[in-house]
Parts: sequence; structure tokens; C-alpha cells
Amino acid sequence: MSSVYHPGELAAQRKAGLRGDAERVAGIIGTEVPRAAAEFLLTRPMLVLAGTDADGLVWSSLLTGAPGFLRAGVVGGVDVLDIAARPLDSDPLAAVVCHGGPLGSIAVDPATRRRMRVNGTGEPTPEGLRIRIEQVYSNCPKYIQRRDLVSSDAESTAPDVTVAGSLSAADRAMIERADTFFVATKSATGDTDASHRGGNPGFVRVADDGSVSWPDYRGNAMMMTLGNLEQEPAAGLLFIDWAGGTTLQLSGTAVVEWGDEERRVRFTPIRVRRTERASGLHWSEPEYSRFNPLVA
Repeated sequence: MSSVYHPGELAAQRKAGLRGDAERVAGIIGTEVPRAAAEFLLTRPMLVLAGTDADGLVWSSLLTGAPGFLRAGVVGGVDVLDIAARPLDSDPLAAVVCHGGPLGSIAVDPATRRRMRVNGTGEPTPEGLRIRIEQVYSNCPKYIQRRDLVSSDAESTAPDVTVAGSLSAADRAMIERADTFFVATKSATGDTDASHRGGNPGFVRVADDGSVSWPDYRGNAMMMTLGNLEQEPAAGLLFIDWAGGTTLQLSGTAVVEWGDEERRVRFTPIRVRRTERASGLHWSEPEYSRFNPLVA
């Protein structure tokens, strides 16, 4: 029987004992954007993009714009997502967007705890970027912290970028107090995915050696992130200072530690990019999800 999942995803589902659950929810994955999903995208002021740079490093990047900068439609018989924005010139995915290639994306509405993933092939447009959709589906609201958009700076001060090979003390502090981050991964064929991870502050840990780890909480059973890691260890993390607009991007490699009681992902950063004033969006303090497990 054919499956919508690639071999890495199937392997991860088997290891987790979720093959049956994964097949039951496989029908939500489509190539066409439903009307309700298109309307959802139209209201979003941010999108997280996943891609691979010329050095083979995977990154997760933040795009922002006034509501309406994301528009789903049909062009030439193919569903597409048009994005009236591009990554900052200093962003590692800026060149990828200009030349096209596999891209993943996820739109999240913290206020309603909704999220939607769109994966496909990107190509530049005069306004920004178009993704020719190959996968589209919505996720459950688990582990999304509720936040309201407080203000949006139409013209923010130029961003200040710091590039390093390891985490600074400020980077470590930002990660260890995070309740949300995004992770980019890709399959053996290069298909790219962006996913959301959430939990109570402290659910992400930084070890003395600089590696970053987090528990893999039970979700929709598809195991797309872990399935990609079964095939390709390259990954990219994005942490956001929701109140101030700073972003922290990490690119490196990740492995899944399959335990009897808990599975964890351990990530080793290769490059670190901290961007002050990366976003003009300012969000309220969070209301933590009731699904978040307690942090020991």
C-alpha cells in the first residue's frame, strides 16, 4: 500500500509505535489550499521559512508583513502561496529565495493557537516569493502559547546582526527561557519542512558543550521532523524574542535519542546568527498551553 509518508517518516513512526495513528491522519495532507486556510493565511503578519543555503546548512527564518502579505491561490492549475516579502539581505536564506528551490513554511496565530504548514518549491517574484505547493495541512493547537499582537512597527530601525560559531551567554539565556521555537529539517531528496515546538520555559536545555536539546512531545503522529532526521541530520532552529523582536537562528545537526520513557532531540550548532530588531512585531506575555508537560 502506498503512503504519503517518505521512508524516514515511516521509520520514525515505527520506532514511536505510531504507524496506525499516522495513517489515520494522513488524509489531512493535501496539495490544495481550502478556502478557510486561505483566509487564515490572509490575516497572518508572520511566516517562518525553512530552506538550505549554498553550503548545505539548513536555516529557519522569519518573514513579516502587514496582513495580506500572504495570499494563497491557483496559478496555471497549481496551488501557490504568494509572499510579499523576502528575508533580510543579511539572512542566510536571502540567496535561496532569489534562486529558488525547496522551501518549507509554517504560519502560526498565537492568539487563536492555530497553525498551518505549506511546503513546496520556491521561486522569486517581483513582490517577494512564490511557493508552488506540494504539501499543505493544519496542525492541532497543542503546545502553542497564546499571545496577542500588541503593536507593529511599520518602519523599524535597521537590524544588527552578530554571527558566531557558538552560543554566547545571552544566546543561552534566550534559549533556556524560551517557551516556543521553530525547527527546519529536510528529507533525503531535499524536501524541506518547518515545524513548531512549544512547552513551558525550561523545556529547551543548553548543555555545557553548547548542544541544545528538547523533549519530543506527543503530537499528530506524522513524525515529519523526526522522519527527516532519520534521513538527514541537518537542521535549523529559530528562537524569537516575542516582546522585543530579536531573533536567534542556529544551523547545525540533530540526532534523536530514542528512550523508553522519553525521546529527545539533541542539536549541535555549527553557526549562530543573532539579529537585534529583526521583527517589528511586539507580542503580549504568554498564556501557556494547558497541554504543556511540567518541566522537571
